[in-house]
Amino acid sequence: MGTPTRFPAGISTAKKGTPFGNFGMPSPIAYHTFFDDFDSYVAANWTVTETQAGATQALADGDGGRLLLTNSAADDDLISLQKVGESFRFEASKQLIIATRFMVSDATQSDVLVGLAITDTSPIASVPTDGIHFLKTDGAATIIGKSGLNSTYTSSGTVATLANDTFVEIAMVYEGRPRTTGGSTFYDFDCYAKNAAGLWVNTATVAAISTTIPEDEDLTPTISIQNGEAVAKTMTIDYLMVAKER
Repeated sequence: MGTPTRFPAGISTAKKGTPFGNFGMPSPIAYHTFFDDFDSYVAANWTVTETQAGATQALADGDGGRLLLTNSAADDDLISLQKVGESFRFEASKQLIIATRFMVSDATQSDVLVGLAITDTSPIASVPTDGIHFLKTDGAATIIGKSGLNSTYTSSGTVATLANDTFVEIAMVYEGRPRTTGGSTFYDFDCYAKNAAGLWVNTATVAAISTTIPEDEDLTPTISIQNGEAVAKTMTIDYLMVAKER
């Protein structure tokens, strides 16, 4: 590493003459941010759905903090965690970022949903009526990005491809600027994945339209895994971040 650039007086992102104009750090109120690195886990902070009582959610050893979800062994058994309190709502003029790092024991015979969704006790089997999230379906190892309103969804191409017991790091960004093309308005969610060199690569885009933008519902951070066969599957979450411009 090189020599760091030093700013002894701090760095401000606020305008001069405003309450945070002389605050020596970026304004803490510019973004509403949820970030869980899973150094701790409190079940009461989440709406936990299990199809079978044998499923577990527990902290796991590993650098950076990890949460291990372990399903029971029947086909379509599900574990879903949704943060208590729906606290994010899409706005066309506000930037939105979703980022996560996770792995699953079986890249093909499992279903995974991570991101924002309306509170739903079966977020994979029925697909949430409203949400902005990543989805991996049973029988495929590919992850796609999705945006949906009232059960109508727009999907991206492949964001990343999972491998067994191998972490994948992905992100979805809406820049807060819709575009109009051919008389239609599009709300683009650019999807990124980290490559083997540790660099973020723009791999796909969700080009959502007005009928697939969940702008009339509050959403909540969501993590779900469902078995694709009658064998117990696991999912290990390193972190989940959601941030929206105020």
